[in-house]
Amino acid sequence: MHIQFLGATREVTGSCFLIEAEGQRVLVDCGLIQGTREHERHNADPFAFDPTAIDAVVLTHAHLDHSGRLPLLVRDGFKGRIFTHHATVDLCEIMLSDAAYINEKDAERHNRRAARNDNDDKQVQPLYDRHDAQRTQKHFVALAYGQRTEVASNIWLTLRDAGHILGSAIAEVEVGIGARRRRVVFSGDLGHRGAPILRDPEIVEQADLVVLESTYGDRLHRPWASTWQEMGEIIAGARSGRGNILVPSFAVGRTQELLYVFSQHFEEWGLDRWRVFLDSPMAIRATDVYDEHARVYDARAREWHAQQGREPFRLPNLTFSRSSEESMHINDIVSGAIIIAGSGMCTGGRIVHHLKHNIAREGAHVMIVGFQARGTPGRALVDGAERIRLWGEEFDVRAKIHTVGGLSAHADQQGLIDWYRQIKRRPPVMLVHGEPDAMEALAQRLGDDLQARATCADYLQKVSL
Repeated sequence: MHIQFLGATREVTGSCFLIEAEGQRVLVDCGLIQGTREHERHNADPFAFDPTAIDAVVLTHAHLDHSGRLPLLVRDGFKGRIFTHHATVDLCEIMLSDAAYINEKDAERHNRRAARNDNDDKQVQPLYDRHDAQRTQKHFVALAYGQRTEVASNIWLTLRDAGHILGSAIAEVEVGIGARRRRVVFSGDLGHRGAPILRDPEIVEQADLVVLESTYGDRLHRPWASTWQEMGEIIAGARSGRGNILVPSFAVGRTQELLYVFSQHFEEWGLDRWRVFLDSPMAIRATDVYDEHARVYDARAREWHAQQGREPFRLPNLTFSRSSEESMHINDIVSGAIIIAGSGMCTGGRIVHHLKHNIAREGAHVMIVGFQARGTPGRALVDGAERIRLWGEEFDVRAKIHTVGGLSAHADQQGLIDWYRQIKRRPPVMLVHGEPDAMEALAQRLGDDLQARATCADYLQKVSL
């Protein structure tokens, strides 16, 4: 049995791992590379394997850095099935279609510019289109947590709740029969214990190898109470300064957490004095999916839902902005608006328009509530940039930037260690999905605290069991 690491090696995007065993080839995740434009060009590179030879795919969750190249896989000849949680199937229908639409629009813009400059030889095709996304959806097989399923000959899958976003899963893969059986556990993205809405990551007791994410392997999150206090203070300060609050937010997971927290603190934070906008068609559709899967909420969210008699994401002063025209009208508001929009790292989407109208205003605020990869505009804001480039234009940064680090959908260093600690006999660990400093810090802690054999995975590296 071999596992080859084909993505998310010393970086946090492009998750992709290939299992070869029992004459079968099973892919775990098939994610987009995200970040700078130069970085993202590698998404069009040929796969490091023959897509027609892949027997099955296991998908840990719907985020595009784990699912976003699946339409390419199907377009290039994959004929098998994609096994994942029920909620992930629903979310992928939204996210892959949206990604395809963005690909189409990006290609159209590029080709119009090329035609104006008489560079017909530089016409491009979209990475994939909505037809490819629709074809991909037909390959999905929906599973429940705890359901043991044979995904290929003598290769069995059980999904465990990862607590990261709706439908996110730890993938427990068993290979072989009898004394030859081996179990590899792919953590996927592990959730932050105590996070709103979802249950904490499920404990796995047995493994021969653990493939463990390390996004926050070098840091600890603030206590939740401190995070809520900080968020309330930001909202109060912005209100007294009569400015807008921009919240770049990932459409799936982070947006729903924010709306849920706003609901719980509605009166305490004086949110009735604001106009709240969710300016993201994809986030609106994802929120509907969250509404439909209340059975996987944690106990507190289920209880709140039952007591309130309504979905936990619906504020009385919340406006869903679906159309471009509705989005543009928001920019006429100079104060008193909380605007939640994508993309979460400010690399595109409607948040860029709102930044262009607000970033140079003294009274405006930007609340960063998610991970910001190196090279992105969001990371530049977090790092204190005095000027920022948005779609070819330079803007002074006069708005106040707040980084709310405790609101994370990923486990921190201690959370990762505590989750691994529950696995019996301390199996070897391959660290993935982290920047080099984070991976190395976590490897050091795992070795020092638990005497675990932790290795930072390298691109194309193969590990045998």
